[in-house]
Amino acid sequence: MKRRLLNIFAFVAITTTVVSCKDKAKEVNTSEAETVAVSEGASQKYAVNVAESNVAWIGSKPTGSHNGTINIETGVFNTKDGQIESGTFLIDMKSIVALDLEGTMKDNLEAHLKGTVEGKEDHFFNVEQFPTGAFEITGAKVMEDGKTVLSGNLSLKDIKHNISFAVTVTENGDMMTITSDTFSIDRTKWNINYGSKSIFDDLGDKFVNDKIELTLTLKAKKA
Repeated sequence: MKRRLLNIFAFVAITTTVVSCKDKAKEVNTSEAETVAVSEGASQKYAVNVAESNVAWIGSKPTGSHNGTINIETGVFNTKDGQIESGTFLIDMKSIVALDLEGTMKDNLEAHLKGTVEGKEDHFFNVEQFPTGAFEITGAKVMEDGKTVLSGNLSLKDIKHNISFAVTVTENGDMMTITSDTFSIDRTKWNINYGSKSIFDDLGDKFVNDKIELTLTLKAKKA
């Protein structure tokens, strides 16, 4: 009986490890900013519908995780033969919301993320000093599976790095939707250092993971 229980526990542990690894969003490679792509010749311009577009986020720590969204402020991109060529999207950092909390806990977390708590402005995104983020497309490559690898300069807190991630592009009449696979970034590369055990060595188990999971959704109409 004891051996059977041990086997069951071992199976559960292995299964949990496999599921965790499978579900973990892949961290993107981060490199120096690159030259922004420019459309040449005939291209189709799209204007992003900001009411239906956002960046979904998940942040985690040893005791659990939180999730929410950040709004797209403005966005335009150009396509040629249905393929993305260039574009720029501004991110409204003041719009950060947490979707898994309510009431005072929700308000406190959002203020903490925004850095609007007096004396703690340097925590996380400090939106009063850095109200806008941006993503500028530097390249796009269609893969054999039909997805597109989108590369671009991500700017947060006035720090710019180039990243690449996979997106699915769908067209429906005058509308185009770009939906990314969920990916993760190392926030410390953008000087978002609060609670990072890779920056501070005295946190014990009271740290916040460096990785932030992101999923981009853009819905746009031909301009």
